[in-house]
Amino acid sequence: MIDTLRHPTEDDHTRVMAVMDEWWGGLGGESGSVYRATLLPRLYFQHFTDTSYVLDLSGGRLGAFLVGFVSQSDPGVGYIHFVGVSPALRRTGVGGRLYRRFFTDVAARGVRRVHSITGVANRQSLAFHTRLGFTLVPGDTSLDGLPVHTNYDGPGRDALKFVKHLP
Repeated sequence: MIDTLRHPTEDDHTRVMAVMDEWWGGLGGESGSVYRATLLPRLYFQHFTDTSYVLDLSGGRLGAFLVGFVSQSDPGVGYIHFVGVSPALRRTGVGGRLYRRFFTDVAARGVRRVHSITGVANRQSLAFHTRLGFTLVPGDTSLDGLPVHTNYDGPGRDALKFVKHLP
C-alpha cells in the first residue's frame, strides 16, 4: 500500500482522537487533552470533509490530517481549523503539502484569503505559517513583539491570528 491523501470520513474522527495526546506530547496535561478534543468534534468529519484531508500511511497508520472549510459568512475566505502531523513525519514537507492542497482546492471555489490561528507559545507553528506566506493580523496587545488576540477562544485562550492571500 502506498501513502494516500484523501478526504476524511466520519470513521476518521476516532483515528484522529486516538493520536492527539501522542502527537502533541501530552501538552497541557489532562486539561490540554480535553481542550484539543473539544476543538475537533465529530461534526468536522461529517460536514466539512470536502475541504479537509487525511494522509494514510502504508500499513493503515494515520500520518497527518487537516480540517478546513470555506466560510459560509464570507465565501471568499477559507479557514484552516486544525492540523496534525505525526512526529515521525515532521519536517518532511507533509504539513506544507496539506496546506497547499487546501489552498488549491479552496481557490478553485473563489477563496482569496485563508485564515488560521495558533497559540501564542507555539513558535514552531508561527515559523511554519510564516514560511508558507501567512502574515500576522494585528491584535489588541503584543507579547515579544507579536500581535496577540487576547481571550480569542475564551478566557486565557490568547491566539496569534494569520492570513494568507491567494492569487
